[in-house]
Amino acid sequence: MDGAADVESSTVETERSWGGGKARIFVVILGVVVVLDQMTKLMVQQSFRLYQQVEIIGDYLRLTYIHNPGAAFGIHLGAYSRPIFLVLSLVALAALAGMYWVTPLRDRVRLAAIALICGGAIGNLIDRIRSEHGVVDFLDVGIADLRWPVFNVADIAVTTGAIFLALSLWQEEQRPERGG
Repeated sequence: MDGAADVESSTVETERSWGGGKARIFVVILGVVVVLDQMTKLMVQQSFRLYQQVEIIGDYLRLTYIHNPGAAFGIHLGAYSRPIFLVLSLVALAALAGMYWVTPLRDRVRLAAIALICGGAIGNLIDRIRSEHGVVDFLDVGIADLRWPVFNVADIAVTTGAIFLALSLWQEEQRPERGG
């Protein structure tokens, strides 16, 4: 009986950790997202005037340089948007750290999803800290006046990560429980 308890205790210890193989996966994905996000924002800021638009694929895909003082999809909370979204970003990162802590290495999809979300959140958090004007957005997709709100690489990472995280959690829910 002690052997089974030792194996279970060892499994819990490897699942609930900061390091090991799961840290490598997490840090690489998070790092790529933050670097790519910050590089693209810097290139747009250096190459475009504020509100300048350049068509990439006709009217379907444009680069439009804007500052978004609110959250995703232009959600804005007035004069307090910046501090509120700064705090919400930090709370979200803390919650994601807890989720990372309990995610086992074998659940690579969930680890990648958490890393994508954290990388995107950090990328936009850097903008919020650096500038009172808000987050740099530049990807503009749509047809004529039917346009998606302008977004950036960090937003893509957060959205993709959220989809994969939801799928991972749903898949876990669908697995039959191991009886004992």
